[in-house]
Amino acid sequence: MVKIIYVEHNGARHEVNVPEGENLMEGAVQNNVPGIDGDCGGNAACATCHCYIPSEWQALTGERSELEDSMIELADTAQPNSRLACQIKASAALDGLEVLMPATQH
Repeated sequence: MVKIIYVEHNGARHEVNVPEGENLMEGAVQNNVPGIDGDCGGNAACATCHCYIPSEWQALTGERSELEDSMIELADTAQPNSRLACQIKASAALDGLEVLMPATQH
């Protein structure tokens, strides 16, 4: 299990154990973490699992794909460190990662 800390826009923290290989959107949805909707079920076809990855973790979460970039463009609050949680797989290297969430997913 990989410890992922989801941080809501208001600062509320949710520490969740996500199985290795599962994406971070699934980890949030399956553990009822508010702020990650995952409307498309993890297909990178929406931006309702939009999140921000702190700079110290960005290299470990991988690069955004063209598809992910196009979906992030739809997010109202996109930033350079924006990612779709469905595109990041939990791994031992990400143990302790803080995933920051925007105020809204719509």
